Order: sequence, then C-alpha cells, then structure tokens
Amino acid sequence: MANCKNCNTQMDDNANVCPSCNAAVNTSVSANDAEDNKLMAILAYIIFWVPLVTGDYKKSPFVKFHLNQAFVLLIVTVAYSVVFSILSVIFAFLGAIGGILIMLLGLIYLAISVLYILGIVNAATGKTKALPIIGDKLTILK
Repeated sequence: MANCKNCNTQMDDNANVCPSCNAAVNTSVSANDAEDNKLMAILAYIIFWVPLVTGDYKKSPFVKFHLNQAFVLLIVTVAYSVVFSILSVIFAFLGAIGGILIMLLGLIYLAISVLYILGIVNAATGKTKALPIIGDKLTILK
C-alpha cells in the first residue's frame, strides 16, 4: 500500500488517483517540468490542439496530463451538447414546463465551465490534480 503525496491517505499501489483528495498519483512530474510548461498546459484547456501540434505533450508529462484532462472534458462537452440539443427540441413542445427543464439542463453547462476553470487553475499552479467527476475516468494519450 502506498500513501498519497498530497494528503497522505493510504491507497492501492495501482491507483491512478487518490480516493481521498482526487490527486493524480502516477504522474511523474517534476517541479521544473510544471514551471516550464504551464502555458502549454493552460492552452490545452483553451485551444486543445496547440500542445498537440507542437508536440509538447510528448516531452512533458505535465502537459500530457493536462491535455488528457482537457480531451476528456472536451468529449464530455461535445456529448452533452448533442444530448442538450435533442432534449431542447423535445422539451420545446412542453410549453412552460419544457422551458424550465431546458433551463435546468443549461445549468450543467455551468458545471462544465467550472471544470474548465478548475483545470486551468490546476495547470497555472503546477498541480496534476484530476478534475472532479470525470478526471480519472479516461486516459486518451498514453
């Protein structure tokens, strides 16, 4: 059993994320790597293709971690946009109740925006902390 470096919680040796504080544990990111590549990590959340085109994710585990987080978030955003569009058309026929349901569905976009902000803040502060709810579910770049 290993201990989390962030909160010292005991966890499984094969865990990628601490069950207590949700910090990524199997990323080997040095302080220099995080400091030197903050801009690319931030750009992964804003203009995701820039770190891909430049190839910085191949050289930097810090950029790769945040690019993975941004990709998962982008997939969730696109998938939810499709679902939202379909449900909006359906709910449009329900009158006032449908309008309320559409507004409630719109609140999920607010939650997605908060996840983008959290990712940018983590990248700007040099942390490799997985995003809540979706951050440890999928790894796209290996």
